[in-house]
Order: sequence, then C-alpha cells, then structure tokens
Amino acid sequence: MPKVKKRKQPVVSVPAVTVQPSIAAQSCRRTIRQFHVLLKRRKQFEKDAERNKRALEEIDREIESLGGLERYQEMSSLGQEGERGGGSEKIFISWLRELDLHNPIKRSRKLQLLEVGALRPDNYKGVSSWIDNTPIDLRSRHPSIMEQDFLQLDRKENQKKWDAISLSLVLNFVPTPEDRGRMLMLAHEFLVKDGFLFLALPLPCVSNSRYLTFEHLKSLMESIGFVEVRERWRRNGKMGYWLYKTTTPSRSQLPFQKKSVLRQGQRNNFSVLLQPLTPI
Repeated sequence: MPKVKKRKQPVVSVPAVTVQPSIAAQSCRRTIRQFHVLLKRRKQFEKDAERNKRALEEIDREIESLGGLERYQEMSSLGQEGERGGGSEKIFISWLRELDLHNPIKRSRKLQLLEVGALRPDNYKGVSSWIDNTPIDLRSRHPSIMEQDFLQLDRKENQKKWDAISLSLVLNFVPTPEDRGRMLMLAHEFLVKDGFLFLALPLPCVSNSRYLTFEHLKSLMESIGFVEVRERWRRNGKMGYWLYKTTTPSRSQLPFQKKSVLRQGQRNNFSVLLQPLTPI
C-alpha cells in the first residue's frame, strides 16, 4: 500500500499578544474610597499639625502603602474611562456647541477654559480652534499639565479671568464639605460674567446622599450664583453631568452652612457646605 504523504502545514509566525489586565471597577472604587478616608483624616489633623504630627506620619505611611498619590491618580484616571463615566469633555463640548459658543461670528476670541484635575493634556485638542484650554492638577502627570492646587490659585490674578471652568470628577475627590463649597465659590469668582461651569459627579453623590438631593444641589448652586442650563443623568446610572451659567447669587448662603439630614437610611455622607470667602 503506497505511503500517504502528509501535507505540510505552513509555518506561521504568531506574534505574542500581551493582554493588559483591566482593574475591576469594584477594586478601583475600593482603592479610591480608601484614599478618600485617609485624605479626609489628614485634612482634619492638619488643623493642628504640631500636636498631630505622629498621626499625620501614620496616615502618610498608609497612603504610601496604597501606592501614594500616583496610585490615587491612576485610579482616578481609570474612573475617566468610557465605561466608568469618562469622556465627559465630549458632553461639555457638545453643550457648548448647542449654545453656539463655537461660532466665530459670535466670539471675537477663543473661549478661555480652565480644566481642573486634568489627567490627560489633550482632552480638548480637537476643538483648539475655538477653545484655549489650561489643564491643571494637584500632581501633574504630563509636562503640558500645570501642577497646581485649584484652592491655592491666586484670587486676584484669576478673578473674572475664565470663560469656562471644568470640574469633572474633581469635587468628589475634595476631602471636606467646606473645601468643596469653597471650590464652587472660587469657580464663580474666577468666571467672567455669563461664564460656564461644567460639573461631573458620580451620581450617588447626589442621588444617594444623606445630605444632598437634586433639588438641594440646584438651590445651593443658585445661592452661589449659578443657574443650571443643562443636565444629564439617568436613574440608577453611574454619572451625573451639569452645566451652569454665572448669574447673581439668589439668596443668603446661610441655609448651606451646616449639614441637614435630608434622607434617612443607608446612604453616603457626601455633602457641600458654604462659608463666606474672605475679602481679597
């Protein structure tokens, strides 16, 4: 019986594929929560740093054990991925287009934008013909991002300087309710007349907070001097987006100077408190 020749198989070089494992959303949220707790405690102890020197050193060791602030920024960056509420600049840009702010006939110059908490330098590269973006972050991860704490910006230098400010996944990372309120009040101070504030928050900060509701947020923003012109969120969603325009403060900020329990049950403690800014 004749020998059956085996067909030779072609030699194919298959390149090795390196798969970068994604970090589970639950793990990401857990790490961010740990950082939040530590940063909040650190902020409290900083009020009497000399007396709480040992406690501050211990907190710093815990922060470093989690990977330090670079790890915190990495987790924050993951939070900006599409499946976790990312790409918020696309929503902001689309709203600005709806308001015809990209129309060169209506604007004599580029829109001056301050992007707070920027983790990437090129979020607004595609609209650079009509938006001049200045990205800042507490710890810069790119030479084009200015390393700057928004709360420490020079108030005289920045007063009425910006046409728009973006606080995308920023307010929820501020450790204390008082500093969150100060951030919003400074944003109003830094914006020109009829300027715009873009706010993006994890939806539970508003939908499942013990101290904050959608109506309460609207009233709080109006008391600072922001009128809501756009909003986007869905029930049981992960993210909420708001666009505000500067206006005259509606009333006294006294109702927002202390926490008030608005809802009972197992809810988070996210809140915003307003304290008057010191005169410049």
